[in-house]
Amino acid sequence: MSMSQLAIPLTIKNGRLQRTDAIEQSINAYLDLLVGTTRYLTAADPQFGFIFNNLKFENVNEHEGVVYNKKLSGSSKNMNTYAAELLQTINRYEKRLGDVKVNMTYIREEKQIYTTVTGTVLATQAPYEYTTTIKVWH
Repeated sequence: MSMSQLAIPLTIKNGRLQRTDAIEQSINAYLDLLVGTTRYLTAADPQFGFIFNNLKFENVNEHEGVVYNKKLSGSSKNMNTYAAELLQTINRYEKRLGDVKVNMTYIREEKQIYTTVTGTVLATQAPYEYTTTIKVWH
């Protein structure tokens, strides 16, 4: 059974939007778009995208390379953190994933946040993992 998804980036061929059967590739591209789009700048849906608000990391380990960690899942009660906001955004806009979790690691020396999103592809029940890095400026 074919599960055709819109190809991202959007491509028009012969007057039609192209589709793909590669669901994980489609989800990866959509999450790239979601994370890379600044919230409030899309006229069609100002809530689409992501923005750094109240960037906080609760766990600090100064002895092992100054690594700050924050891991949140859907049961987290701290909604003022980056991971919680990203989790909320993914749950709102990426309906092909279930049991979504966001895990982040901030490496101060690199000024980067390593982000991993895990979950389940609902159509196939296959485990899913997406990773990206985001540069920070402090």
